[in-house]
Order: sequence, then structure tokens, then C-alpha cells
Amino acid sequence: MSNGLELQLLPDRLAVCRLDATDESPLRAASGVFSVTRTADELSVICPEDDAPEGAEVSAGWRALKVRGPLDHTAAGVLASIAGPLAEARVALFPLATFDTDYVLVQESDVDRATGALEAAGHRVAPR
Repeated sequence: MSNGLELQLLPDRLAVCRLDATDESPLRAASGVFSVTRTADELSVICPEDDAPEGAEVSAGWRALKVRGPLDHTAAGVLASIAGPLAEARVALFPLATFDTDYVLVQESDVDRATGALEAAGHRVAPR
């Protein structure tokens, strides 16, 4: 990416949850980030911590960095331009894509390091 991306740090603390592949989907109206993905192996849910499904294996304390979109579906290197600086800063990420844009989840304890690394790589992050 020749130009830096504009990202927004969203306020909610999120949970990444795992349920059995045969469990019922917890689809419901929710504010903020809420994603459900089913594969043959598992049902994954990303949601506000307070909405984590009962009985799920839960990894809590995530914050989302939202790429300003909508993004062109043929754009190459968007996630790589974020993942590279985060890897160099030793920040783990959990990617999430939607039709319009990409999100990168980082642990709340890594937010300052993540935003600093992204800004050093030429991206803009708001609010800071």
C-alpha cells in the first residue's frame, strides 16, 4: 500500500468465542461488532464481552481497529500492511473481514503498542 490507511479504534471490549460446530448460532440484534462464522469444525463468535454465549470457550479483552471503508474487493495488501507492522511490534492480531471493510482485533493491553506501530508505518489511527 503506497498510502497509509485510516483506522478507527472502536470503544468496546470484545470476546472471541468458540462453540461446537453443531451448537445453535447466537444470532441476535446487537450493537457494535458482532460476527458469527460456522465451519465444519466450529462455530466462532466475535461479540462484546458482555454478550459472550454461555458455555463458550472465551478469549476476552480484545479491541477492534476498523479500517475506514468501504474497501475495493480487488485491493491487495490491505491486511498485510497492517499485519506486518504489528508482527514487527510483536502484537498478536485476530483479523475479521466484512463486505465493506476489514477489522483487526488486538488485545487491549497491546493497544498502545499496536497503534504506535501502525502510525510509524504511515497509517492514521483515531481516536488515540
